[in-house]
Amino acid sequence: MDRKALLVGVVGLLSSFLVFSGMYASYTNGEVRLRNQLAAQQEANKAVFDNTWKILQQQAGVTNEYKESFKEIYPKLMEGRYAEGGQMMKWVQEANPQFDTSLYKTLMNSIEAQRTNFTREQRKLIDLKREHDNLLQTIPSNYR
Repeated sequence: MDRKALLVGVVGLLSSFLVFSGMYASYTNGEVRLRNQLAAQQEANKAVFDNTWKILQQQAGVTNEYKESFKEIYPKLMEGRYAEGGQMMKWVQEANPQFDTSLYKTLMNSIEAQRTNFTREQRKLIDLKREHDNLLQTIPSNYR
């Protein structure tokens, strides 16, 4: 009988050890996966931010170039047309070049779209952190 009890005890201890070892490995691996996913999401966010900046910079650069070109051209156009003097009414009647604000509208639309995209990526990062914190702070993985 002592041998049988000893055998049952050893089998019980061995199975408990295997169960707890498996749980430890599972939770540790889960934590490592989440940590790696957080790091990957941070890199993705950097890429999104970089892309956002490049898009906005490129569009704003085009807008600034257009604005500067228009500022240079417009006075020369007016000077060339009215250098003879006394033709102010002709200026009022003619169709003058118009500054196109559609570039600014496009830029504002891009800013809004890129902000939305960046916010979505940041929310993913926040959610991953929440999941990681939950894993570390709840039982059975909270073994500290």
